[in-house]
Amino acid sequence: MPKYLWQVTYTPTGAAGLQKEGGTARRDAITRMVESVGGTVESCHFALGSHDMFVIGNLPDTVAAAALSIRTTAEGAARSESVTLLTPEEIDEAVNRPTDYRVPGAE
Repeated sequence: MPKYLWQVTYTPTGAAGLQKEGGTARRDAITRMVESVGGTVESCHFALGSHDMFVIGNLPDTVAAAALSIRTTAEGAARSESVTLLTPEEIDEAVNRPTDYRVPGAE
């Protein structure tokens, strides 16, 4: 199952909701949302900096990732950037997979 990192930034509305509900309630809501599309949450961390939260989880496919992204954006309480994570073994497979590539401008 593909693994994702979600970098979440709250809007003022989302921050107000977080202030009202608290962190554990938000984590539980995110877990329910991810599970509703067949995924799992591995970890959920709040942060100080350019992003307010980082979530790592697994999803069955990119359609599930798109569904979560669209729903989060449509609600307007947060912006979320999805990053697909790869294992070292997947990188081994990638670097050993034959590809037909030519450097631009080379003959």
